[in-house]
Amino acid sequence: MFIDVNGVSLYYEKEGSGEPLIMVHCNSMDHRIFNRSVKLLKERFTVYCLDSRDHGKSSKVKTLHYEDMAEDVYQFITKLELEKPIFYGFSDGGIIGLLLASSHPDLLSKMIISGASLNPDSTKPLPMAFFKLWSHVDRSDKMQIMMREPNITDEILSAITIPVYVTAGSGDVIKSDHTIHIYETIPNAHLKIFDGASHSGYIMNSTKIAKYILSVI
Repeated sequence: MFIDVNGVSLYYEKEGSGEPLIMVHCNSMDHRIFNRSVKLLKERFTVYCLDSRDHGKSSKVKTLHYEDMAEDVYQFITKLELEKPIFYGFSDGGIIGLLLASSHPDLLSKMIISGASLNPDSTKPLPMAFFKLWSHVDRSDKMQIMMREPNITDEILSAITIPVYVTAGSGDVIKSDHTIHIYETIPNAHLKIFDGASHSGYIMNSTKIAKYILSVI
């Protein structure tokens, strides 16, 4: 299905019944990375899986900004009149969630984020070097945004009032002290590190994150 919000057309899929749960994917992927998780989650939630702008079937744009992507999700929620949905965001989706929950503190009921970054320095040097190299191959703005954004301050984090479940892999590309800082700065946060997991290993085409969501929500 498609919905027009914030000057773009977003593609999304809806499955299941129950409390609304919105899921937003990482950079350069789309909603399909959650297919295995949705099979479990749809038994308890109405799951909305979005393609972010310039990803999947959603509208292409020349330049990406995380604030625009957060506004997309805000308008998605309000246009569909979703009441206090739960938000799950992986990597870029987690960044979007942090911005959304900070700027609209009464919009969501709970949030789970995985592998979110505070700023470009959150990414470890070796993977960042790869992203910089790949940016010369991928001429879209997907890699470039990672070089300049986000800029999530303590003020943004401390304005988040809902319960937030912060997760990362023990072998994540995001520096562990940045993940811990997110956890320590959000007033009502919980931390889960998946031992032996990479940035995406417990999320993409996996049921591990779905089982975790079901265990905490």
